[in-house]
Amino acid sequence: MNQGFQSAPWWKHGHVWLLISGPAAVVVAGLLTAWIAVASPDPLVAEDYYRQGLEINKQLARERAMLPAMQGRNHAATPAKP
Repeated sequence: MNQGFQSAPWWKHGHVWLLISGPAAVVVAGLLTAWIAVASPDPLVAEDYYRQGLEINKQLARERAMLPAMQGRNHAATPAKP
């Protein structure tokens, strides 16, 4: 046996900290994610979401029907180029 060799404690070796840092970062990220999830819960979906979606579709259809008139109005209001 080598009598003159004295090993350093485990915490003085850099590769040990490199191996520990990966799982430690994952644990910290998991705790942070859990804290964010508990602190700001998702908003509830409206109970009449289907009716609201149908109303949005009707509004979009009305806007699409007005598109030619709006384009004509905008074209007439645009000054001619010199």
